[in-house]
Amino acid sequence: MHTDTPADPVVRYGADPLPERPLGRSIGRGLLCRCPACGGGKLFGSYLKPVDHCAACGEEMFHHRADDLPPYLVIIVLGHVLLGGFMMTDLVFPASSWVHLAIWAPLGVIIALATLQPIKGGVVGLQWALRMHGFSGEDDSPEDILPPKPDA
Repeated sequence: MHTDTPADPVVRYGADPLPERPLGRSIGRGLLCRCPACGGGKLFGSYLKPVDHCAACGEEMFHHRADDLPPYLVIIVLGHVLLGGFMMTDLVFPASSWVHLAIWAPLGVIIALATLQPIKGGVVGLQWALRMHGFSGEDDSPEDILPPKPDA
């Protein structure tokens, strides 16, 4: 039986074949704060600042645009954990508002700080896998995307 599909999955944009970038694997590597391309190099040089280039494979990381998505995702995770935890503990252990504030406010800060970096790494991995914001090797600046303005 003969198939016309190549052995290595390839994504085609125009006439240029590009190697496949598995979405789940790339996001998973980002969540582990590793390079989404190779999984070997560190993704972050400091708490939330990605490295310019991967030390293991040389992939450029400086042009990512995670912007506001990681904080929004942290808020969603944090809201579910805190609200669910508060409601469950209040059913079992009714306490005053001050006791709940003393428990859940520090826990909220700890969870937010613990999840922000991995979630940002996952967003960078998502952008790398989808070839967004310069990860395709092409310039995607606004002047390249928008049609030219008519002369007035």
